[in-house]
Amino acid sequence: MNYVCREQCVIAIDVGTRSVRGALVTVKGKVLCVESHPIQIWSPEADSYEQSSDDIWDACCIVIKKLTCGFKIHPDDVVGVGFDATCSLVVLDKNFEPLTVSSTGRKCQNVIMWMDHRAAFQADFINKTEHMVLRSMGGKVSLEMQPPKLMWIKQNLPQTWENAGYFFDLPDFLTWRATGSLSRSLCTVTCKWLFQADDSGAMFWDQTFWKQIGMLEITEENFKKIGNIILAPGQPCGKGLTEDAAIELELKAGTPVATSIVDAHAGGIGLLGCSPAGYKSPVLTKRLALICGTSTCHMKVTEKPLYTPGVWGPYFSAMIPSLWLNEGGQSAAGSLVDHIICTHPAARFFQDKSKTRHIQEILNDHLELLAIERGVPSVSFLTTDLHMWPDFHGNRSPLADSTLKGMYGTRHIIENLEMAGHEVEMLFMCGGLAKNKVYVQMHADATGLPVLVPDEPESVLLGGAVLAATVASVYKDVSEATSHMCGEGTVVLPQLKDKSFHDSKYEVFLKLLTCQKECREIMQEMF
Repeated sequence: MNYVCREQCVIAIDVGTRSVRGALVTVKGKVLCVESHPIQIWSPEADSYEQSSDDIWDACCIVIKKLTCGFKIHPDDVVGVGFDATCSLVVLDKNFEPLTVSSTGRKCQNVIMWMDHRAAFQADFINKTEHMVLRSMGGKVSLEMQPPKLMWIKQNLPQTWENAGYFFDLPDFLTWRATGSLSRSLCTVTCKWLFQADDSGAMFWDQTFWKQIGMLEITEENFKKIGNIILAPGQPCGKGLTEDAAIELELKAGTPVATSIVDAHAGGIGLLGCSPAGYKSPVLTKRLALICGTSTCHMKVTEKPLYTPGVWGPYFSAMIPSLWLNEGGQSAAGSLVDHIICTHPAARFFQDKSKTRHIQEILNDHLELLAIERGVPSVSFLTTDLHMWPDFHGNRSPLADSTLKGMYGTRHIIENLEMAGHEVEMLFMCGGLAKNKVYVQMHADATGLPVLVPDEPESVLLGGAVLAATVASVYKDVSEATSHMCGEGTVVLPQLKDKSFHDSKYEVFLKLLTCQKECREIMQEMF
């Protein structure tokens, strides 16, 4: 092959909900190319979503080979690899073969996805224990996390539970598959598995918790099944790519692989390190990152731990070294926008109007025309008589209530963070929805805060690249890497003339919450 690029680069792999995406990135932070490949989802029952770890790894291999072959880069010039992924649960037997997690019994369906809500009863049981480890979860474990899902497997799939050898968070499965190392990421185990870590240096699995919920088997052999070697994101994972993985990926054996990170947290790294061009830059601890994909994650770091009811964390060094992380979010964001658009009777009409523009762009133009026709000050005022509770897939935060179904959710999260002592001066937004100008402007208007949108839209992949460059020793640590790689962004200011309107809409939002709770209580009295 005639190699065109002879510059030091890293590869970042992001396993999302529906696809694997990858980027070839220079060690200075320039994204050279991006490739993707779809992954399969099964939904055999309501609220059940499953995948295959083999299918996911095969997609990773395809994407990496597309990147290196398409850009014609020499394997020697790929100096590091970084993985991030959704916080899905991977189940393998004692020989590292897939074990079914499905009612169908299909062996290949061995991944319970993050958005799977089958473990509602188990999450409720865990929360009623009020064990001290729940404090680091905002007081409640989410059914999106791993302990409820493990309990569900034990109670509903006894054969899988009996034969299980290893349980991985998906990001950790990827680094194991690449390096053979059974180490786990501090990010995954603290944020999704109730592992305890703090700035005093204490790091441990709390055996009393697993005993209290009836899963003492997890503690056997020093917690072998869920991991007893815990590393911070960006630290070297094993001895780099194994010979077998190198052949599959067509890379060099021994290429350093960074300890992985959850996808939203990778976005937090790539986003929070960005600088607002031409605008006073707030300190890192006064920035709130919004990673807007299928769901939205709200990431906030502080120098000292701040406990916020209904908001996950604080987690020490789970994202940015030596800083505490709080994580809020909305379970349905991009997926909800797509659902509303695709199920509307007029969807086909607008899709047929243009084959070259995204339907959201066409609809945004239509909203601007409607605002002019109706003589209202801005697009916001089109919703004067339209009020909707936005949690169609349960509330992740700050209510931590998966039973609630239904732009002010972000304001609600910020309000609760501030009551706990957080300071927020600017929103940093990335992901697919960050490309929607109306969506971004509404966040600025509803919260009254400026919003930064990065010049490099691939913040999640950039976060993975930061970890890869760190493990390659291009930079001494993650913090130094972000300062050199994350670039700048454009700031969108709030339209203060609409402030009173949004204040009133937020008041309605809170009344809808009160109303929904009251309605649920009325109906529960019938049973």
